[in-house]
Amino acid sequence: MIDIDTLLAWGATYKKVNKEEIIFNEGVECIFYYQLVSGSIRWVNIKEDGREFIQAIIEPGECFGELPLFDSSLYAANAIANCDSVLLRLNKTTFRQLLREYPDLHFSFSKLISARLRFKFLLLKELACNDPEQRIVALLSYLKTNRKNICHDCNRVNLTRQQIANMTGLRVETVIRTIKSLQQKGTLFIDKGKVYC
Repeated sequence: MIDIDTLLAWGATYKKVNKEEIIFNEGVECIFYYQLVSGSIRWVNIKEDGREFIQAIIEPGECFGELPLFDSSLYAANAIANCDSVLLRLNKTTFRQLLREYPDLHFSFSKLISARLRFKFLLLKELACNDPEQRIVALLSYLKTNRKNICHDCNRVNLTRQQIANMTGLRVETVIRTIKSLQQKGTLFIDKGKVYC
């Protein structure tokens, strides 16, 4: 999102996190701007029964947890490392000053927030539908169109079936059954357990 050299020049620091390490929790005050350098982060809400609803899977180069940077509210979700990861963090006050001095960055964040809001609209529309095939196809179509969590070269879906379930509000068993059905219909291709769209 923001050039690494620019972040470092403004005082950002690297932070290594281990797999399953919590970076921040829902409902706590925002202190930093976070940008992923390597690894993978899931941005999730955790239900009372411990199940996760994945808001987004963050890939290297993307920021996360940005909402409270703009509205001074609390974090709306938890950020948890999917694997050992490296991120950059910049103090919230410094981040705001950076945006004041580089208005083009502010415009980039407006585009990012708009894109994430569009994704939420899509998901909400599909979650209102009881058809698991429609939910999964809509999610994968969006990800493919926006080149998120999909291999650019081979169209392999870089999400587990559990992650797809956590993003669509379905049970993992339903996702497995539905993906097999979609393969039989020719909508998806499965090779050695990997899903391709």
